[in-house]
Amino acid sequence: MLTDLPHNQGPSRRSPARYIVPLLVAFPFVAAGAAAALVASSHAQLRVSRTALADITLPRGGGSIARVLAIGGREQQVIPVRLKGHEVLPVHRLPAGERITIEATVRRPAWISWLTGGSERLQVTETTPVAKPTSVYLTRKLSQPLAVSFSAPVAAAGYGATGAAVQAQALSVPVQSVVLHETAPAGIAKLAAAARTWEIPTVTTVSWFPAGSRATVVANPAPGSRITPNTRLTLTFSKPVSRVLGHQLPPVSPQTAGAWHTVNAHTIQFVPAGYGYGLGANVKVSLPSTVNLVGGQVSGTDPVGQWTVPTGSTVALHQFLAELGYLPVNFTPASGSLPATAAAAEAAAVNPPKGTFTWRYAHTPTLLRTMWSATASGQMTKGAIMAFEEAEGMIPDGVASPQVWKALIQAVLGNHKSSFGYTFVMVSMHLPETITVWHDGKIVVHGLANTGIPVSPTAPGTYPAYEHIPS
Repeated sequence: MLTDLPHNQGPSRRSPARYIVPLLVAFPFVAAGAAAALVASSHAQLRVSRTALADITLPRGGGSIARVLAIGGREQQVIPVRLKGHEVLPVHRLPAGERITIEATVRRPAWISWLTGGSERLQVTETTPVAKPTSVYLTRKLSQPLAVSFSAPVAAAGYGATGAAVQAQALSVPVQSVVLHETAPAGIAKLAAAARTWEIPTVTTVSWFPAGSRATVVANPAPGSRITPNTRLTLTFSKPVSRVLGHQLPPVSPQTAGAWHTVNAHTIQFVPAGYGYGLGANVKVSLPSTVNLVGGQVSGTDPVGQWTVPTGSTVALHQFLAELGYLPVNFTPASGSLPATAAAAEAAAVNPPKGTFTWRYAHTPTLLRTMWSATASGQMTKGAIMAFEEAEGMIPDGVASPQVWKALIQAVLGNHKSSFGYTFVMVSMHLPETITVWHDGKIVVHGLANTGIPVSPTAPGTYPAYEHIPS
């Protein structure tokens, strides 16, 4: 049997929910896949840092820094480093301009390692930054601050006098220039600066001069200073040396073995040789009247720089005389040997080495022992100097003059020891008057003596004798 459908009834339509439900079910899987793809495409990064050696950025999805290695230096050695967060910092300070390669290994989390791999290796090479003064010759007006500009910002800086240790202090923020709080119109200073706080500061000598057309000279050491016989004298000019001096180099007195050397266009240096200026010398350097020598004196119209060399110490004098056999004591240096060069011997004369004095003879007269002092000069010292002077053909006055010191140093270096030995004469003025001659550890003469006559008596005391006249 056929049944007619109603006139307005057509085929039934499907519900939209039949399509939405599958989409809702599939979306989490699609989103998870997209997230996984995004994480998988993200990589860790190792970049050059503005404050550290390098900076490590972990990939999306997380990870951990498993290993960091730094290699650098001429011999490509391993450089100890540490992590501060994601920053790689050296354990010890590094020099500026050092080429360093940093390697890092980043381990990925287990949940994504199946897709990205368990670890990722990174590498970057950099050169530790260098910050140098743009000029080491500064000119300023009296009212202006003394500022030193650098080729790059510095994170640590400090300055001080030449010859002293200079420490660079970390700055609150890196700066392009540093002000030196110096009030002198001209001078020299040592400047230590570093582009990073973990770098070894680079020490530079800077000189400043007053503005003006007249050339100014700064000497180092400063005129009036005490120097050693081999101290180098450095003159720094505000203008090129060739313009100020031409080909005429300054004379040095006393006449000294050595020569002037050109350090750079603005600086010359006198380097003494051999025995240098000598102990006790008054050193002078004369300059033309067209220049101004800071701290110098004026002789006529010419500026003159003067320096003094101290004489040798009494302790060193005894050490040298004992070494040469002119004293009844021996000296044993703690280092095992005396200086082997003239410069070292002169330095030892001013700053004597540590060591021990011991009596050379087992049976030294008590009277002679009471006369000895390692740190004070007395009749025993004077007699030893006179015996040395006589052996060297000098006038025996018993004074440790610069000439005596030079001869002593030459004798020590040449091992020219006394061949006579040590003699001590004891005279008794009690009747009967006697004389006892003690020589090289034993009595060689003992007998009656006549100490003088009433009109010309012998003065009691101890005196050095360097000449014996038979009568």
